[in-house]
Amino acid sequence: MSNPVETTFAPVTFTQGAITELIKLRDQQEIAEDFGLRVGVEGGGCSGMNYVLGFDQKKEGDQEFVIEGIKVFMHKAHQMYLLGMEIDWQNGLNSRGFTFNNPNAASSCGCGSSFSV
Repeated sequence: MSNPVETTFAPVTFTQGAITELIKLRDQQEIAEDFGLRVGVEGGGCSGMNYVLGFDQKKEGDQEFVIEGIKVFMHKAHQMYLLGMEIDWQNGLNSRGFTFNNPNAASSCGCGSSFSV
């Protein structure tokens, strides 16, 4: 498997709120060292594709990035759908959770967890 890419240019970015929440989740769940944050897409959802965000082990075809101290895994084929996306953490009265600001999405559903290209 390839070595991690420490870069200032990764396919996705995280807001400081998302970084803080991800570190908190990683520490609370005592995620193993060989796990990283998987960012990707899968078929389904009301708009055609769902976002994938969760801690996972590296798999065949993944690229590894280190973003703000967080190991991130992304399958190479998913980068074309996610390039330039910003992941944020919302903790307000109207919404709580991770949000995805994807410039590649032609449309997205009301819940913000699925999109079409």
